[in-house]
Amino acid sequence: MKKVTKILLSAICLVAISLICACQYFLSYALSPNQRSNFNEENEYQIMKTDYPKISNWIDSIRPHLADTFITNHENMKLHARYAAAHDATPRTAIIIHGYKMNSLSMLHIAYLFHHDLNYNILLPDLQAHGLSDGDEIQMGWKDKDDIKQWIDVANNAFGGHTQMVITGISMGGATTMMTSGETLPQCVKCFVEDCGYTSVWDEFCGELNKQFHLPPFPLMHATNLLCEAEYGWTFTQASAVDQVTKCRLPMLFIHGDADTYVPTRMVYELYKAKADPKEIYISKGSAHANSYKDHPDEYTRRMKNFVSKYID
Repeated sequence: MKKVTKILLSAICLVAISLICACQYFLSYALSPNQRSNFNEENEYQIMKTDYPKISNWIDSIRPHLADTFITNHENMKLHARYAAAHDATPRTAIIIHGYKMNSLSMLHIAYLFHHDLNYNILLPDLQAHGLSDGDEIQMGWKDKDDIKQWIDVANNAFGGHTQMVITGISMGGATTMMTSGETLPQCVKCFVEDCGYTSVWDEFCGELNKQFHLPPFPLMHATNLLCEAEYGWTFTQASAVDQVTKCRLPMLFIHGDADTYVPTRMVYELYKAKADPKEIYISKGSAHANSYKDHPDEYTRRMKNFVSKYID
């Protein structure tokens, strides 16, 4: 009997140790940023010019005018952003938020839309653990929403103190936009545009766990969720864009490609349903994840312009 008990206890310990190791691996896999040594500004500019040749000349022209600015957030991290004033003085301002393991320069195509096409001031932050910002773990938009609130004040002060502002982002930047939308914000924020953001970190990670590792949520996701709370102070379930848009009363435009499998298209319908009016939705035909502007630049620009012009003079 004692021998059986020992075997059972040993098996339980082995399973527990294996689960802890798996949780540590998955959390590190999900939240560890790209190595900082890989960040090369010249390469980032060239990638954008190659991917979006239409804006190549504009990138060359705006580059000398993109200034660097920094904040220190409430966790004493030094965070970076790039900003530029519109060609003609205006209160119209866009904060443009990048996606997972990307950086501020990866949003130059959307910066082009606002700065070149719509004559907006622009501010492009590097989220925690991205680009030139401090941080060792990706926050998936949840803690980032507090940093965006600081960037709102920076942008407002930089562009005259009486701005009218849209906050927009793609992928994790879209989720960050939605998570920010549920917060109490200054009156200068007038509307939001989210492009292919996820419903919650839990939903997104469950999907990726299944696609990449062919594993069900239980028990790994549940245990990793607890580990994330213990180590970083937030949970995958807490980081919910659905819950945040439910609290949002400002206008929001939802954009999603109908061929998106990374952040499945079905998520946008849940988000749209959760958001109170005013709201609009644009489903981009044939577009995979984060490709709506690339596939349909004219329609994307038209939709964006029509939406923001209703709320920003």
